[in-house]
This record gives sequence, structure tokens and C-alpha cells, in this order.
Amino acid sequence: MGEIVLAAKCTHVPTMLMSEQDGPVKGKRQAAIDGHLEIARRAKALGADTVVICDTHWVINAGFHINANHRFHGLFTSNEFPQFIRDMPFDHEGNPALGDAIAKAATEAGVHTLAHHLDTLECEYGTLVPLHFMGRAHKMKVVSIAAWCTVHSHDESRVVGEAIRTAVEASDSKVLLVASGSLSHKIWPNRDYAANNGTFTISSEFNRQVDLHVLDMWQRGDHATFLKMLPDYAQFCCGEGSMHDTAMLYGALGWDRYTAKCEVVTPYFPSSGTGQTNVIFPVN
Repeated sequence: MGEIVLAAKCTHVPTMLMSEQDGPVKGKRQAAIDGHLEIARRAKALGADTVVICDTHWVINAGFHINANHRFHGLFTSNEFPQFIRDMPFDHEGNPALGDAIAKAATEAGVHTLAHHLDTLECEYGTLVPLHFMGRAHKMKVVSIAAWCTVHSHDESRVVGEAIRTAVEASDSKVLLVASGSLSHKIWPNRDYAANNGTFTISSEFNRQVDLHVLDMWQRGDHATFLKMLPDYAQFCCGEGSMHDTAMLYGALGWDRYTAKCEVVTPYFPSSGTGQTNVIFPVN
């Protein structure tokens, strides 16, 4: 019988890659990199063989979609930030059976979901950046789930999260579940970016304060209250991908029945106007 052994909310900012290159960002994102490594080390200790990543950089407009290919390899250049992520090599084994099972369980629960086995369907950097760093500590199979959901409800994403758990428990996989996305996500307007040292600052003090309040709630285990504010938080603080990754995470963990106290493994930091962190959600 399979199980989700660990869950996490993770940053995937491109400046993590730039932090290891010569230039003005060198060394500046080491705490975020260390957070990914720590999550992977703990997943390894718990026997995880697969990481399921809910990716807020994969945009979808109808249905839910899962990249369940058997292998992902090549060179990745970001369409969004080709000056930040270019020619990044990747090579990861997939877990097609688990991806298919998640899609089947979600569809049977009333949320139309498709799993795809296509060599030409590329992973987005919300999947590839965490794998780039986590893979140094622990190499895992991967299933990528689209979580930039433009015409979907949080309730549907909750069902997808429940389907993740159902499928995992019916499998022989031990899974690290990652919600890959920021907290608030109001990127600086282009004309204001340079003047505000945008790479290292937040665009809204309101967003910062709400982000910090959310982290406090997570660390206290007050998830039921957080879920009541999730729709407004996602809207008014511009949550990345409308925070469907987070809804999927909570669906898999039991939604408002989840009470564990989270652990922040990367202190909160601003990036390009957004609020970022790495947080471990212990699995009961």
C-alpha cells in the first residue's frame, strides 16, 4: 500500500538558478536552495520514490491535466524568462501508472482529468526547478500536475488533491507531494521594477503582511481558518496560479481536518515583487 510520506509548499523562482552563476544574484538564493535540499533529504529518509508536483506554471483552460510520461529529458529554456533560465539540462524518470491512476480517480470523483504520455509535452519550470535542486539530495520519479487553473474552482482542485491521495494509497509508491508556487504573487510593473530593486523586494506591503500571517497560521496548525480565507487570499494577494496548487495540497492532506503544525525551512523572502518560502507540511 502506498502513502504520501511528506508534503511541502515550495518556491521555484528562477533566481535560484542565477544564485549559482556569476552576477549580481550569486549566492542570494542559497537559503531557498538549502530548503529544497532539506525537503528532499527528509523525503529520502521517509522512503519516497516519487514526487508529485502541482505546478502553477502549467496553465490550463479546460479540464485538469497530468503529465504522466515515462521520462522527461532535454534542455529547458523558459519562455517567460529566457534571460534567467536557458539551456537547463534535465533528465527525470516518470511514474506513468501513478499519473494515470490520479486522473482516473479524479474523473470518477466528478472532475474531468486527463493523463498524457507525450514526448512533446514539456514540463514547466515549476516542476523542473524543484527537481533540479531536490535531485541532488534524492533522485525520484516525477508526476507533474497542472495547477495554473484559469476556469476552475478551488473545490475542484480539492477533489484532484483527494484523488492524488486515493491513487497513491492504492499504489505501491511512497510520495513526496509538492505544491510548487509562491504565496502572494504581484510582480512589479515593468516600469517600476528597476527603480524598486525588484529582484529583492515585494511590490505590496499588504501582501507581505498577509503572507506572514498565513505562515504564522500554518505553523500553528490553524489550517481550517486559512482555508476559509483561501479564495480571498488568492484573489486579493494575486496568489500564483490562483493557488490551485495549495488547494490540491490541502485536498490530499484532508482539507480542513488537517491540523499538523508546519515547519518553515526557508525564511520568507521577496522576489520580483512576490512572496516566497519553502514550508514542510508533515503528514499525519
